[in-house]
Amino acid sequence: MLGCFVLTMMFYFVALLFVSRRLFHVSGPNRPLATATGAVAVMLHAVVLAQAIFTPEGQNFSVSNVFSLVNWLIALTFTVLIFRLKVMVVVPVVYCCAIVSVGLMFLIPSTYVSHFDSHPAVLAHVILSLMAFSTLMIAALYAIQLWVILNKLKTKQLIKTPSMPPLLTLEKQLYQLVIMGMVLLSLSIGTGFISLNNIFVGGMGHKMVLSILAWWVYVVMLWQQYSKGCKIRTAIIYTLSGAVLIFLAYFAARIVNELILIG
Repeated sequence: MLGCFVLTMMFYFVALLFVSRRLFHVSGPNRPLATATGAVAVMLHAVVLAQAIFTPEGQNFSVSNVFSLVNWLIALTFTVLIFRLKVMVVVPVVYCCAIVSVGLMFLIPSTYVSHFDSHPAVLAHVILSLMAFSTLMIAALYAIQLWVILNKLKTKQLIKTPSMPPLLTLEKQLYQLVIMGMVLLSLSIGTGFISLNNIFVGGMGHKMVLSILAWWVYVVMLWQQYSKGCKIRTAIIYTLSGAVLIFLAYFAARIVNELILIG
């Protein structure tokens, strides 16, 4: 088991090196090698997750396992899309987070066993929540990438090249990610009300309130964009604010309960 953890982090680290080298160069990093090593890392990460989550007692959705699962989904997405990405500023961050998440699984093994076999509606809610969270985190990473590019262009540390798409194209892709995340978040909130009893009682209340607040942040962002236009920096602030609320909704109370109070 330890060997699989080490191999996973090692291949992520090698992929990180291939991506980081010549990141802002005209020809860009070595995409074939980055994709190959990243793909191996993602597959090993999936094996580690399967062993950690699916136990004889049930499904172990501890905070470290869920955090690693979300990072695996994001790493998988960016690894598949590496050849289609015109700007790869955010990919090193993705692989760094994946390395940290795998390390946390090994260093902080915690237990939060659920039994989704007999509760398919709850399972649907959990899957939609993970998909919404992952998509909106990707949007947040994309917003950070836009912020880095804007700052580098402003300070003339980055020169626009034919391989770099127009900022308007990057901005459009950000809104597409936010809309996709909004749809998934809406479905997640809806299935939460349907499948969970007394959703505002106990530990689930904060999650639902923060998720709804995040939903409204994205609604305001999209309304402002399609009614009177929204500056790129303002869109970045909206996206990151919603991401912070979503992160707090999914992980804040779980971290306190599992890692601080129990620990």
